[in-house]
Amino acid sequence: MKDNVLMRVAARWNIPFMVMFALYTQVHGELGPGGGFQAGVIIAAAFILYGMVFGAAEMRRIVPRKVTDIAAVLGVLIYAGTGVYALLNGYQFMDHVALMPSNPGAAEPWGMTSVEYGVGITVSAVMITIFNEITEGTDEPRLGGDTEIVPAPQENKTEIG
Repeated sequence: MKDNVLMRVAARWNIPFMVMFALYTQVHGELGPGGGFQAGVIIAAAFILYGMVFGAAEMRRIVPRKVTDIAAVLGVLIYAGTGVYALLNGYQFMDHVALMPSNPGAAEPWGMTSVEYGVGITVSAVMITIFNEITEGTDEPRLGGDTEIVPAPQENKTEIG
């Protein structure tokens, strides 16, 4: 699809809107439909669209494996860290009151927000990693592209008779 101008233009126009919608879904997830999982998938879809249109090698160049590995671990640490913090302070796992014991009503939104951010980061990193793993090694030059086609050598046949 790298040669398709229409796809490149459509992707360049739509990817920023996809990312903005994902951020909106992430931020408003505890108030309405959406949340970390949905936002993570939308962000990953934006990057995967980029990879499909501009090539998997280009995608791996802008989001290398090390970045997705760190992001996946960071997301899990944010998610689990919220629960472990409660345990270390004498509360039950994921009891968000531990975040603000003096104001339990305000603690719940903060706890859910941190959990949703952890889920969003993890899901987007894992989805991008899956795309990168599936497309690894698929960016070899195609015939008719930038490669030069060299004809096979002809055998020297002489007719007898």
